[in-house]
Amino acid sequence: MSLLSSIKDHHSERRLFIARVILASVVAIILLGIVVARLVQLQVFEYEHFAERSQGNRIRIEPVPPIRGLVLDRQGKVLAENLPAYQLELIAEQVPDIDETLARLTELGLIDAEDIPRLETLIDATPHFKPVALNLRMTPEEIANFAIQRPRFPGVDFRPRLVRHYRDGELVAHAVGYVGALSEADLESLEPARYAGTGHTGKTGVEQSFEDNLHGFPGYRHIVTNARGRVIPADSRELLDSLPSDAQPSPGANVYLSIDLELQRVATNELEGRRGAVVAMDPWSGEILALVSAPAFDPNLFAVGMTSAQFSELQQNPDRPLFNRAVRGTYPPGSTIKPMLALAALEVGATNLTRKSVCYGYFSLPNSTHRYRDWKPEGHGEVDIHDAIEQSCDVYFYEISQDIGIDRMHHYLDQFGLGRLSGVDMAGEKSGINPSREWKRRNFSNPADQRWFHGETVIASIGQGYMLATPLQLASAVATVATRGTRFRPHLVAAWEDPLTGERTLVRPERIGTVEIENEFYWDNIIGAMQGVMQGERGTARAIGMNAPYAMAGKSGTAQVFSVAQEDEYNEDEIEERLRDHALFVSFAPVEDPQIAVAVIVENGSSGSRVAAPIARAVMDQYLGVNDAAD
Repeated sequence: MSLLSSIKDHHSERRLFIARVILASVVAIILLGIVVARLVQLQVFEYEHFAERSQGNRIRIEPVPPIRGLVLDRQGKVLAENLPAYQLELIAEQVPDIDETLARLTELGLIDAEDIPRLETLIDATPHFKPVALNLRMTPEEIANFAIQRPRFPGVDFRPRLVRHYRDGELVAHAVGYVGALSEADLESLEPARYAGTGHTGKTGVEQSFEDNLHGFPGYRHIVTNARGRVIPADSRELLDSLPSDAQPSPGANVYLSIDLELQRVATNELEGRRGAVVAMDPWSGEILALVSAPAFDPNLFAVGMTSAQFSELQQNPDRPLFNRAVRGTYPPGSTIKPMLALAALEVGATNLTRKSVCYGYFSLPNSTHRYRDWKPEGHGEVDIHDAIEQSCDVYFYEISQDIGIDRMHHYLDQFGLGRLSGVDMAGEKSGINPSREWKRRNFSNPADQRWFHGETVIASIGQGYMLATPLQLASAVATVATRGTRFRPHLVAAWEDPLTGERTLVRPERIGTVEIENEFYWDNIIGAMQGVMQGERGTARAIGMNAPYAMAGKSGTAQVFSVAQEDEYNEDEIEERLRDHALFVSFAPVEDPQIAVAVIVENGSSGSRVAAPIARAVMDQYLGVNDAAD
């Protein structure tokens, strides 16, 4: 026997092999048993559970955005509506790489590169199974271009949606406002459930202030998809019959404004080529009949999404078309406050109806050589309070200002709404400034600057110095004069309507104050003087109002943009256009039965009587039907 044969043990090797086969077989049988047991568990005992989950993978709940309510004028003319358009949308859970997808969409020109950070924030903040709007209105060329490339973009598709459209564009831009894409700040402040499937919200004007009414409530629908997430055609979706019914969205309310579209058009045309604002009100209800800020912008650009370059162009425009001058612009009111100040002077005894002063063209405080000049260098001669308003004599008001005092001046002007928010149903209103000693103490940190000087009272008496007011405040103030002391809260919205039932909720006039003038005869005198401004023989705006077929009352104003030194003369022709005086005018008509009150500001217009008054007259003529009668 060889050495190899003596070492090798065939019997032992066979036993080892058999043992290994047995062990492997046992392990295989055990594993197979586990698999079989698991299959029995899944297919028999847990069949219903996993069948339900399987169907859930095929069925997706898709939000259905509500139809935004319409915005209409007081006559029912549509100002803001919804038009069909194709919108590019992305569903995050179906997109393999969001960053790469957005980059490739940028290469195709379907989204703007500057918008990618905002879109990424929006995608992160939106549940990943809900669509996010990337492009609110696709052009036919964009649709065709994307349709060819669609297989490269899983989770991205275009869908028909309703997009906001403003029929009259710039005409109502600042009153109605506009809707824009949801921002990060919007996502933090808005209720996510109400904005499922919605990519926009109101940004300014009524669109923002009444967003809760206009937006409505979303619904949802069940859809069946295949393994690739594509929707299965309707004829193969029998499964949906066994599911709960879809929830229909609730449309937003239709909002009716107090704005008169044709009056708005007249005011806009009158301001064409100028920077300024016009506000017209119903004195007895506070309804805003016209609210124009010029220049304006096309709100449709925001509704469909503009490029960063377009937005930058609007922002950097020196004429500031995005700035709502009617409610946010603050200007020295100039002589437009003289009728209100005259009432205060009569009430506190600082003057009376028979007191006369001699105007030599300037006024000086006791023991001072500084001259506060009148707008008329040669002076007005002997004037009483009626003459001082009709001819806008500054010297008369310089004199009585010392007897009134700044604090009593503040008290009475406050009752007319100057220096405080009017409470209009628009966001962003500025309060202006109605100065007083207390106001100065609060707003200046240096003790030396907190002292109130007599000279500051003098210039405040003609609406200069620290005093600032918005066109809306001036319209409300002159409306209060028209009602002889009753002040109503200005408002743009007259009613809102349930689009399903047609039920309307009216906005009732809200009385918010009364001017404390005990002697009613004072109102007659001051309003008579304001009528003299327009239709008196020496009125500053007689050229505008003398031929009117109705009685009107008004007051012109001029507000300095910069101070003129004592030894210098103001020469309009030698001054840069943007440094010229602002032109203001306030008015109401008819005097015996006021139906409309108007405030006009023309930036750098120089003369209230010459530039602003004709605009006010055109607005009043339109509203009172003078143009129709002439036709």
